[in-house]
Formats: sequence, structure tokens, C-alpha cells
Amino acid sequence: MLNFNLIKKIKKFFFPFYKSSELKFIFKKLQLGYPDDPKVAMFVGGCVRKYLSNKDIDDIDIATSLTTSQIKEKFKDTKFKVIDSGIKHGTVTLVSDKFKLELTTLRKDIKTDGRHAEIEYTNNWQEDSERRDFTINAIYLDINGKIFDPQLGTTDLKNCNVKFIGDPQKRIEEDYLRIIRFIRFSLEYNSKIEPTTIEAIKLNLDGIQKISKERILNELFKILSIKNFVKLNKNKSLRDIFLLIFPEFQNLERLNRLESLLNYLNFDKETFLAVLLIDQNDSHEYFLHKYNVSNDIKNNLNLMSVNFKNTQSNKKFFQRDLKKNIYFFGKDHLITLNALYFSSVEKIKLKDSLKILSDIKNINIPKFSFDGAYLKEQGMQEGAQIGKTLKMIELEWLDNDFKMSKERVLEIIKTQKN
Repeated sequence: MLNFNLIKKIKKFFFPFYKSSELKFIFKKLQLGYPDDPKVAMFVGGCVRKYLSNKDIDDIDIATSLTTSQIKEKFKDTKFKVIDSGIKHGTVTLVSDKFKLELTTLRKDIKTDGRHAEIEYTNNWQEDSERRDFTINAIYLDINGKIFDPQLGTTDLKNCNVKFIGDPQKRIEEDYLRIIRFIRFSLEYNSKIEPTTIEAIKLNLDGIQKISKERILNELFKILSIKNFVKLNKNKSLRDIFLLIFPEFQNLERLNRLESLLNYLNFDKETFLAVLLIDQNDSHEYFLHKYNVSNDIKNNLNLMSVNFKNTQSNKKFFQRDLKKNIYFFGKDHLITLNALYFSSVEKIKLKDSLKILSDIKNINIPKFSFDGAYLKEQGMQEGAQIGKTLKMIELEWLDNDFKMSKERVLEIIKTQKN
């Protein structure tokens, strides 16, 4: 039987993303009225990088010589919804049932201050490429699959080199966020790093303070979504830079043990946040205070902190009480907690952690089948007593290994009614 990944490669080879009928329609619309100009629009950035690296494409950016007004005019009577997502930067977003695409007018930077850039629109593709950050992000692809590569990014992509376009010092000074983006792409492509680039980054680290916390957090989450992040400690230069930017991550040494789980666990930003931030000293609270994270992340980290302490005080947390804990907190929470437990407690053996992981995945939790409606059917009056009785039934059901007869339930209801 053919390997699944091989099938995906074959499919992508014969049916590349740019052959989509919707994308062809978009390019036909953009080209309309410009029959003699072969380069009115081209794909650029991440979608081209991922296409050439045979990776899944999750976002599509299109560069075009058309203005935002011209783009909006062309799509006003189509099924595509046009959103003014970044008009002042020359960007609009096209949305359909299948796609969400960003279209940006070609531009060149006139003046920058490390946070914002004054731009001027252009119809020159070379000038547009020169204002981009890395050579691998300045590869263009037309709707027929033809590459335009003015910065020789395809060679760097093939060799896994993340290189600034032109002088690293100048490019970083244009936007200090590029330092964090450099960390992300270097980890993603396991890139070799030139000493001159490291020097330019270190000279400009203070510029990070000029960047909004929102932009920094957004870029951090992209870094933590890379599976290769677990190997950060293997590159001393990247590790040192990362720690200077994010000093709250004091538990980076845990990544060394976490890497042992690489073939057994899907690492995501929630896993990395827990492993790097949660400890007995509530270190995660500084991170929550520093960045305006979502309530979901805040609640998850706070609960993870509570349960991490429970694993230290309750030696049966992952054994005798595992089934109950899965019921209360869910499998995803317990899987992440187990990774945190293993990475932070040296005496825990890999085989024991893998046994816990297997147990979590394989345990089936029955559904608690009693609710307020059932209690009312048995004659209980609506009110606080129903909630109290349900809790009593649930606790006894849990204590009896998720088993309970209807006779026993009726007995409890009868007791509470009297």
C-alpha cells in the first residue's frame, strides 16, 4: 500500500494549489483589461515557500500591480466578499467559502522607523521584492506555475538558508519584528546562521521594545506552533536571542527532555507554553501580566498550574485517579500535563510517561446520563435542590468507577425530596 505522505506528494505534483478553478477565476479577473501585461498578479510569501517545500498551504498571499480600488471594483459583483483589511497598507482580503486570500499592491518603502513604514506604490516587481524581509519570502509564482525569483530565494530555500535581503542591519532597522521572524524561519528550516546576521540582531535587540506587545505575541505563537521549536537548545545563538527577548521562559532546559516525546506527541503552542511557563513558583503569571493573552489561554495556563501542583502532591494523579481526571479536565489537558510532568521531573522515565500517554488515549469515559430533566420526571421541584442532587449522584457515580444503577439513583432522589 502506498505511503500516505507519498500519495500527498503525488497529488500535489499533479494538482498543485494554483490549478484551483477559484484561483484561476481570481487571476482572470485581475488580468482583465491588461492583456499585454503578463504580471498583473502573482502568488508570494508563505504559500509559495510551502508549495516549493511540499508543505500544506494554509494561507495565500497575492501581490498585484493593481490598486485596492481597482481590486474592489473587479470583485464587487462576484461571490467573493471584499474586506478592507489593510487599505492604508495597500491590502484587501477576498473571502469565499473555500478561500481567504490577501491581495496587496506592489510597494516600496520610502521611510521606516523600526515599527511603521512609509510606502509608495509601484508597478515594479523588483522594487517590491527588495522591500521584503528574507529571500525565501520574495519568491513569486504566477497562475501557470512559473517562478519569478529576483532575490534567488529558491536556492536559499533548497539549502535551508534564511537570509535577509541585502544588509541585515538595514533590514532589521526597518522593522525590529524581523528579529523574531528570523528566529521562527531559522527554526522551521533548521537554518545555518551567518555570524554577521547574529551580530546585526544583537546590536538591534533594544528595538524590540518599540514593537507592540500584540505583534510580538502573535509572532511568538507562530514560533511555538513549529514542531522544531523543541530543538531550540541545539542552536546556542538562537536560544540566547530568544531568551533575551522572552526572559519569562526560564524553563528552556525542559525542551531537552520533551524532545524524547517528539515521535509520540503533537507539539503545539499550548504544550510549549505549559512546559516553559508552569512551575511551582507561578512563573506563568508574569507572562499573563506582560501580554494580553486570550481568556482561553489564561484559563488553560491557570488550570495547568493548579494540576501541575496536584501531580506533585498526589502520586496517584496519573494512576488510580486518571479516569476521574480525564472526566473532569479532558484528554487534551491531561496529555499536555503529562508532557509537562515528564519534562520537569528528572526522575520520571520515558517508558512511564509513554505508558501514561497510552492510558490517557485509550481510556473511554462513559457519559453521565442523568440530568435535571430526569430528576424533574421523578418528581423533584425545579430549583437549587436539583443541582445539589445531581452533584451527589455524579460524585457517587465517579467513586463507583462510573457505574451506578437506576435504583440507586432513584433512592438518592427520594432521600433528597423528603
